[in-house]
Amino acid sequence: MKKLKDYLLLVKLSLSIMVVFSSVISYLLVPGIDFDVVRILLLFIGGLLVTGSANTINQVVEKDTDALMKRTAVRPIASGRMSPQEGWGFAILCGALGVFILGYWFNWTAAFVALFSLFLYAFIYTPLKKVNSIAVLVGAVPGGLPCLIGWVAGFAPGEEILWTGGIVLFLVQFFWQFPHFWAIAWIAHNDYSTAGFKLLPSDKGPTKFTALQTIVYSLLLLPATVAPYFLDICEFETIKGMIGLVLVILANIFMVFRSVSLYQKMDIKSARGVMFGSYIYLPVVLLALLLSKV
Repeated sequence: MKKLKDYLLLVKLSLSIMVVFSSVISYLLVPGIDFDVVRILLLFIGGLLVTGSANTINQVVEKDTDALMKRTAVRPIASGRMSPQEGWGFAILCGALGVFILGYWFNWTAAFVALFSLFLYAFIYTPLKKVNSIAVLVGAVPGGLPCLIGWVAGFAPGEEILWTGGIVLFLVQFFWQFPHFWAIAWIAHNDYSTAGFKLLPSDKGPTKFTALQTIVYSLLLLPATVAPYFLDICEFETIKGMIGLVLVILANIFMVFRSVSLYQKMDIKSARGVMFGSYIYLPVVLLALLLSKV
């Protein structure tokens, strides 16, 4: 049981489930796709394996810095309960199996996007965190790609992929990453600084500039989340469509309000408000879009 618990810590199960959730919703938003339990489970498992592989590689590469931070020192590799070699083996197995599932049961374009996302997160974003805060921008790309993976997976092999819808959904999760992650970096600033991570927009730590950036990206979420209503992905002429659109708009107002509160108060409590607010925001918006599907 202890070994199983360590493997679950490696894949960061709760985080991975949230990531794969966005992929599944994006898949269901593809025109003509119906709710098929078997295919949804396959997409969920494939996405979970790829995400888990990226998270495992992250912990192997950052084992020394993880050991310096209170919240990560208990991780299996950082604590010494598991060797880096075992971590690599687990990551390679998960990644290969996940990519295969996406390619074989869906299409190889989705599998390639998943592999690219894994590579970008594990081998570009992860080491860049110690170099420059631009790492957050780079990390937001693989952070948003699960939506594109899910969307692309909704097209049969050889079928023409309608990329516009997938790109819009990618942008929703891409913009969402910034207020979400900067709130986390604000709260964990001392821990991150100890480990040498540079993750806030200002090299002076939590500042008004950082808080202002959370407002900017929260505002950018509004056009991204209403775009599906103008691309024939979602509708607002029906009752359920109107409810979905209202929920999307309210969620955006809520996110902006939390970010403005952080700018005004400049404290950890407000940063937590942005962080927990972002956890609520994303599933509400994605489910509202699915409710409004044409």
